[in-house]
Amino acid sequence: MKTQLKITWVLGALALGLMTSSGASTAQAFSKNRTIIGKVDLSTSGREAVVTRLEVPPGVKVELHSHAGEETGYVLEGEATLQIDGQAPQVKKAGQSFVIPAGVAHDAYNHGSVPAKVLGVYLVDKGQPLALPAH
Repeated sequence: MKTQLKITWVLGALALGLMTSSGASTAQAFSKNRTIIGKVDLSTSGREAVVTRLEVPPGVKVELHSHAGEETGYVLEGEATLQIDGQAPQVKKAGQSFVIPAGVAHDAYNHGSVPAKVLGVYLVDKGQPLALPAH
């Protein structure tokens, strides 16, 4: 996990950007709003790290979805409840990180009064969509 967190910090320094979720009703719509702020080839053949920044407004739920690869994230500001399939809900606040295994369905809800801003890094095979609707 320390390696993934180091990757998050290094890649997070690449750029600033913003991805806004305006209450998208599906993971597919959610992924269409994603702004990618950086990509780096990994030493593992055919894999890359994709860096994004997400802002979830107060009262907005990011719908249930999954990713083809691992997701590691760091909450920059605010807080949100993260629900990962098979785990108890986790409130993640500014300064905290999380890891979501590949293919595991999850969602998040900003129950606070300020936007939740998250830096996300996805470790995926090149050419794969970042978000997939959960089945």
